[in-house]
Amino acid sequence: MSNQINPAKKSLTIKDLVTTGIFSAIFLVFTLIGGIFFAPNPVLTFYMPMGAALLCGPVYLLMIAKVQKRWSVTILGIIMGIIWFVTGMHWAFSLGYIGMGIIADLVAGAGHYRNKVVNLLSYMLMSLGGVYTYVVFFIDPQGWASTMLENGTEQSYIDTMSASAPSWLLAVIIIGTLAIAAFSGWIGGKLLKKQFEKAGITA
Repeated sequence: MSNQINPAKKSLTIKDLVTTGIFSAIFLVFTLIGGIFFAPNPVLTFYMPMGAALLCGPVYLLMIAKVQKRWSVTILGIIMGIIWFVTGMHWAFSLGYIGMGIIADLVAGAGHYRNKVVNLLSYMLMSLGGVYTYVVFFIDPQGWASTMLENGTEQSYIDTMSASAPSWLLAVIIIGTLAIAAFSGWIGGKLLKKQFEKAGITA
């Protein structure tokens, strides 16, 4: 019987926390860059999760390769959630990132953070964090609008959103985000192949 301890079960070190913090900052910047063309426009805002998912795959996967321990992805989700909350986003946007961060961490951990396919699935799930505000928008449009008005969103912006949102759009948001996240992660895997091999990440 092997006496080796699974690295994923080891505690995070100061170095791991610093690495997680750095990659979380990069993840945030790439999320903002990917979403900047969509969020300000009330017609295009629904596609913001897709824009964010397009750029963040390599960053997310490289963070996992560098840390390979439980809680790093959860911390990323919590950091994202806190930032969205303090910047006036809908509470579902914040809780979505926190919740999906925990789930994504558990999924990546199931592969000991060393399985390419499982890590990619983890990223796809993490990318759904930005979808939940739109889920609430379609389920409870009045409640969503009330919250956003209190957060400083203009009524005209909300009215235009409502007029531009057919019922089938939510399915497009979810499926589109998953598909683009899968593509981003696949590209990330190609770009970071040597890094993954060095970290012992397998197919």
